[in-house]
Amino acid sequence: MVPVLQVEHLRKVFPVDDRRTLLAVDDVSFSVAAGEKVAIIGESGSGKTTIARMVARLTDVTAGRIFLQGTDITQLTGRKLREHYRHMQLVFQSPADSFDPRRTLGDGIAEGLRNFGWQKEAAWQEMERLLGLCGLEAGIAAHYPHEVSGGQCQRAAIARALALRPKLLLLDEATSALDVTVQADILALLARLQRELSLAYLFICHDIALVQDFCDRVLVMHEGRIVEEGTPDEVIGAPQQAYTQRLIDSVL
Repeated sequence: MVPVLQVEHLRKVFPVDDRRTLLAVDDVSFSVAAGEKVAIIGESGSGKTTIARMVARLTDVTAGRIFLQGTDITQLTGRKLREHYRHMQLVFQSPADSFDPRRTLGDGIAEGLRNFGWQKEAAWQEMERLLGLCGLEAGIAAHYPHEVSGGQCQRAAIARALALRPKLLLLDEATSALDVTVQADILALLARLQRELSLAYLFICHDIALVQDFCDRVLVMHEGRIVEEGTPDEVIGAPQQAYTQRLIDSVL
């Protein structure tokens, strides 16, 4: 079966000044199967968020290829890229910042549906269904991002991400701005949605303990490279790299 996401020999070099460059991602390859939850963990600056931004095509690649459901999207632009975006959606670290502060949450969620041809009334009804799916009352649609809690806003952001029925969600530190109790609630929601909708997740995270019971597979990044991978039990229970052990020791 073709993976939902296939990344091959991904590389990203950023210019620092006229003479210097920064190698942020160095020859990274991995895949995410349908319905699989894969975490990329590592310290700040390890390259994990740069990978997420390249996969989402928010940052151009220096080298390598990205396949979404078997289609090479590495160089796609404009309408062709937009057609494939519906299969992959992002959930960001700061949900309030990902919404337009001048528009209600309901408008923000329904907008994606309208952009793909849904009529106004149908889009609004679907938006309310998505809110309910994510554990929110329909009335929250009338609120602005700053009027709700961080957990409620992240649930609304997840509802928005589900609007086009994607196959893959990119979750970039999607729980790190929330307190521990709310983190657990959001992870429980994501686990339920994954089971019910057969979603695949690429979960970008710096906290190895957070993904221990949530993900099927863990990729450990250090200085732009994947230095270890396996199931959470393998990576956490019997780490092969000293760097992975330091990550574990810092949180467990």
